[in-house]
Amino acid sequence: MAEEYLTDDEQLEEVKRYVREYAPVLIIGALIGAGGLFGWRYYLSYQNERGLKAGAQFSQLTNALQSGDVNKPLQIATDLIKDYPSSPYADQARLVLARIDVESGQEANAIAPLTEVMSGSKDSELRQIARLRLARALIDLGKPDEAIKLLSEATPGSFAGGYHEVHADALYAKKDLPGAIAEYRAALDAADTGGVDTAVVEMKMADLGAVDNPLEKLKMVKH
Repeated sequence: MAEEYLTDDEQLEEVKRYVREYAPVLIIGALIGAGGLFGWRYYLSYQNERGLKAGAQFSQLTNALQSGDVNKPLQIATDLIKDYPSSPYADQARLVLARIDVESGQEANAIAPLTEVMSGSKDSELRQIARLRLARALIDLGKPDEAIKLLSEATPGSFAGGYHEVHADALYAKKDLPGAIAEYRAALDAADTGGVDTAVVEMKMADLGAVDNPLEKLKMVKH
């Protein structure tokens, strides 16, 4: 390169020229880099602070649920969703609102928060939980076909047992008793995946005259 043939003095002058020419650009770049780093650190600190505040508010919500006073957790959940809409705690708060609506016999009001969690939550498990609860709400509202369609639109994964149970409830609501029994049996078979209270499912089967117990199975094998 040409620089290899310059004298020491000429090389020194070349360096000085380079510094004079590019120093402003380098300084600006350094300032932008430092500013970006500061801005990133500020953003992380801000997000962390908001996360802590949302977590504290959610703790208040869980404590309020223990009090038995519906109005207090209702207000806290509403405020949490308003103040921290993109926080994972907001999804939990929406589930709480839906739970309060269902327990107070207002299943129709639970549709919106459950749909929001099912469609928009970043937590896959919360999306599954919301789908199951929404299907239950639809059954309670006399819409078993909509509940079945809703369940068919997702892969149950680790919630297979719960899916079978709710599907069975929907079939029972449609007076399809053989179909309901088959789905309850499937729910028991998938109980290890979680989300299933086997005692409750067995009670539902008993109501349909389809008790599943070892003694009955033994009798069938002997015959």
